[in-house]
Amino acid sequence: MQINAKRVAVVTGASSGFGAAVARKLAQQGWYCVLVARRRDRLEEVARETGGEIEVCDVTERDDVYAMAERIAARHDAIQLLVNNAGMPGRGGFLDIEPERIEQVVRTNYLGNVWVLLSLVPLLEAGAPSHVVSVASVAGVIAGGAGGPYTASKHAQVVFSRSMASELAPKGIRVHTLKPGFAETEGFPQDRFLGNPISRRIVLSEDQVADAILRIVRRNRREMFLPKIYAPPAMLYGLMPNTVSRLLGWQTRKRDEAFRGEQA
Repeated sequence: MQINAKRVAVVTGASSGFGAAVARKLAQQGWYCVLVARRRDRLEEVARETGGEIEVCDVTERDDVYAMAERIAARHDAIQLLVNNAGMPGRGGFLDIEPERIEQVVRTNYLGNVWVLLSLVPLLEAGAPSHVVSVASVAGVIAGGAGGPYTASKHAQVVFSRSMASELAPKGIRVHTLKPGFAETEGFPQDRFLGNPISRRIVLSEDQVADAILRIVRRNRREMFLPKIYAPPAMLYGLMPNTVSRLLGWQTRKRDEAFRGEQA
């Protein structure tokens, strides 16, 4: 039996960053939040701020995720919103980082989203019309630079969201994909940009991304770039992948050469 009459939202990666920020904003708008992450102490802190409840869960472990979904179902008859936000950085190319790190990035950024959404489909259907927001990245549609594993995991996340948007529509569940650019969070520091007064203008704050999560639901948008300036390059990449890849590769080599020069 449902323990709270408010609209219920499940937010993954809610112990910090975008997840904590959007949970605060949802609570201000009258939502009751189920906060999901691995760090109990940080979750309890956000729960005290928002009046929500916590679920300590590693989204990369499928059995743990389905057990979490069962516990949520025991307390709530339905949910109206899932913010699939859990993720981790993966700086470095496929040739640079350890195989274990590649697996961890893929399991967190892609498979974690898969298990959470699939496990909660019955509750989302019960709460229909309901919404899912997949917090991906502009890296999911523009491949370049040295972040190959991260880019690949985010691309898989985007494609999964697009596939589920079609599958879940008949059930009254709308799937949205947010693709933010560079953002400053605890897990994704942007020191290379924040030190420059010009480049730091492109760095998003946690609150800006949280506002966009709410906006993409309110406007019922299937996909959205943040900021919108990323949309034209993404379209160009789709039309001219070879040309854009060469340009991105050239920029990456120049940046790496400059970095090595500074370290010499």
